[in-house]
Amino acid sequence: MVDSLHGTGVVVTGAGGGIGAALARRFAASGARVVVNDLDAGKAKSVADEIGATAVPGDASEIVPEALDALDGTVDVYCANAGLASGGTEDADEQIWADAWDVNVMAHVRAAKALLPGWLERGSGRFVSTVSAAGLLTMVGAAPYSVTKHGAYAFAEWLSLTYRHRGLKVHAICPQGVRTDMLTASGSAGELVLAPTAIEPEDVADALFAGMEEDRFLILPHPEVAGYYAARAATPDRWLSNMNHIQQKWEAAQK
Repeated sequence: MVDSLHGTGVVVTGAGGGIGAALARRFAASGARVVVNDLDAGKAKSVADEIGATAVPGDASEIVPEALDALDGTVDVYCANAGLASGGTEDADEQIWADAWDVNVMAHVRAAKALLPGWLERGSGRFVSTVSAAGLLTMVGAAPYSVTKHGAYAFAEWLSLTYRHRGLKVHAICPQGVRTDMLTASGSAGELVLAPTAIEPEDVADALFAGMEEDRFLILPHPEVAGYYAARAATPDRWLSNMNHIQQKWEAAQK
C-alpha cells in the first residue's frame, strides 16, 4: 500500500494541526502529492511548507475544484477530517446544531458528490472519514457532536456498501481521545472520559495506514472500542446504564 501511494493525489481537510496534520505528513512521507486544507490559512501553509505539499485553505465543503486543480485533475484519496467538537445538550442553540451537521456530515456528502463521478468512471478511489468513537458509541456532554458523528459514520458505511464493487474503498477512523486542541477544548467531560487513554495524532495515522494495507473499513486506533461497540449492540440497556453512571460521575464532579 505504501509503495502504491507514490505520486497519488491526496487531500486532507482540517490538516492545519492534530490528526489532519499527522495524516498529511504520513501521506507525504509515502510519496503522495498532498493538498493541505484548513480554515486557518496560516496553519495550512505552515504544514504544507513543512512537507512539500500545496495549501488550499478555506471551507472543506468547497475545496474540491481547487484541490483538483492543484493535483492536475486527479484526487485519489480524500480524507474528510475537518470536524467540529460541538458540546451541549438538546438545548444547544440551533446554529450550533446546524454548524455541526454542516461540517461533520454535509462536508463529507459534498466531497463525495464532487469526487464520485470520476472515481466510478475509472473504477478506483479512496474516501477516508475521520469519525470518532462517539460515532459508534456516544460522548457525554456533547449531543451535537455525538449525533452528527453518528451521521458521519452512517454516510461512510453507506458509501462503502453502495460502491465497493465499483472500486471505491472507504475507511471510517473512530478513535477515542487524541492529544489535540479538540481534546483540550472538550473540557471536563474530555478529561474524565477521553484523557486517560488519549493517544498521539501519529498513532491515528499509523492505524489508518495499517487498515489501508488490509482494506479494512473500520479503523480503531483504540482497539478496545470494538468491545464497547459489541456490548452496545448486544446489551443496549446495560450499556446505557454504564454510560449513565459516567454521566452522573461527570455531573457530580462539576458541583
